[in-house]
Amino acid sequence: MNIYISLKSLAKRKNFITKQPFEMQKKPNTLRELITQVVTQNVDTFNNKASDPETPLINFLSNSDIEQQAQAGKVGFQTLYNDKQADLTRAIETAIQAFKDGLYRVFINDEEAEQLDSPLEVTEEAEVVFIRLTMLTGRMW
Repeated sequence: MNIYISLKSLAKRKNFITKQPFEMQKKPNTLRELITQVVTQNVDTFNNKASDPETPLINFLSNSDIEQQAQAGKVGFQTLYNDKQADLTRAIETAIQAFKDGLYRVFINDEEAEQLDSPLEVTEEAEVVFIRLTMLTGRMW
């Protein structure tokens, strides 16, 4: 099943990620399953990237790489300095807890998904948007 994922933050005008295709292993029935699948695939990608033998000895960026990364907001060599693998169980628990704590919201085709275990209708080519909420801090005087 293919969906599109966007990541946004209320604190920034630009999206972190704008409508990137994402292939789901199976159709999620609840928001908890959707979050679990997204986190699982991202942890697998991260862990496999850390042990990738295809990493060149000398990194370089072409002009098109620089332009593409500049539009995303950060230019770098994508180098991982920490070879520690991510813990899948802990990552899923953290993502679920962050949703419960209100640190981010999830919208599916412009409809907010509010309950983790309520039935969820995710269709093929649906747009799923994760909006990170920013905590405001300041003085009260």
